[in-house]
Formats: sequence, structure tokens, C-alpha cells
Amino acid sequence: MPNLKISQGGGADGRITTRLRWLLVSAVIVLLSSAFVFRFVGSWLSVEDPLQRADAIVVLGGHLPFRAMEAAAIYRAGWSATIWVTRPLKSVESKALDKLDVGFIPEDVYSELVLVRLGVPSSAVTHLEGDISTTEDEVRSTIRALRETGKTRVILVTSKFHCRRAKFVWNVLAPVDLKATVRFTPDDPFNPQHWWENSADVLAVAREIGGILNAATGFHLKSTRP
Repeated sequence: MPNLKISQGGGADGRITTRLRWLLVSAVIVLLSSAFVFRFVGSWLSVEDPLQRADAIVVLGGHLPFRAMEAAAIYRAGWSATIWVTRPLKSVESKALDKLDVGFIPEDVYSELVLVRLGVPSSAVTHLEGDISTTEDEVRSTIRALRETGKTRVILVTSKFHCRRAKFVWNVLAPVDLKATVRFTPDDPFNPQHWWENSADVLAVAREIGGILNAATGFHLKSTRP
């Protein structure tokens, strides 16, 4: 009778099969990891610190009136007696309005109006020097103000989606003796749990991830403030 050879899955064919199995397993792991990251990236961005008493509360630019509203609440709760407001760089739109002799109120002025309306005395509000166009600018301006006043700790008030980047940029730029507590305003409309359901939230997440990567690589790209 002829000898029968039964394949045991060895040799080149066996190695190819094993390799395909590992590739399939790896692909599944990558897909599952991507789905996890996609789902929770909004919550990852929306990180904040426990409140601590500070020398100043800093209202980062953007998302009027929500950030100023939260700064006022923190002020009224007694966590600091001073509020600093960053001054935005003039936009193309505002310059065009100036040429048309149409009145334009800068964002930092609006922020002060909100603060005063919510019980903060105007004497407690300071507009930081320097026109701001990026989060990096805001952090540098805050560091400069701390050095000039001999202070060491601030509370940075921003939006939910912007907290992670604000913390990251601060940690990259600030000396170790200067401390920042980052807080978000609960009234802003960003939804960390379902950020992919709203185009504005999708754009915010994309911008924040790009901003963090830019900070991690040395601020080589010019980014716009949220």
C-alpha cells in the first residue's frame, strides 16, 4: 500500500498561517484600541484639578461668556482676590470694522463686563499686557505677570475641551516654582461623552489634539486660540 503523508501544518505553509493569525489578532487589537480612544478622547481632554487658593484667576480667551462666568464663581467662593484677563490679538474682522468706523468691543472688555455683572469689582480685574493669539502666548503672558508681581500660583479657567492642552502647555513652558490649577466652566456646551455627535465638538477635539502635538514638538506650527 502506498504511504500516506498527513500534513501537520508545518513548513512554509504553517509559518504563513501563523503569521496571518497574528496579523489578524493585531488588527483586532488596533481596532479595539482605536474605538476606545475615539470614545473617550473627549473625557481625556476635559481634565481639571482640585481648587486651591491662588494669587490670581486667569480667564483664558475664547468662549464668551462661559469662562468669565466660571472665573466669577471661583472669585466669589474666595479662592483668589484677583482676576487676570488675557487680551486677544486684533482679528482681521475687527480691523475691517475699525476701517469702517464701526465700534468694536474687544473680548477682554466683554469678559470684564461679565465679571462685574456677576459681582466682581472692577478693581479686582487686570488686563494682561500683550496681544494674545495662541494658548502658548497666554501661558507666557501669565508667567510674565507672575514674575513681575512676585506671585507663584494661578487658576487657569478655560473650556472643557481645552483643559488638557492648557495643562500640557503650562507644564512645557512654566518654571517648576510656578503652579497652575486648571478648571473648566461647566456651562460650556461641549459634550465629552458624545463629542462626535456635534460638528463643533469634532472640530474642537481635532484642534486640541493638534495643539497638544504642536506643543510636544516645540510649537513649530502657529495655532489659533480656541
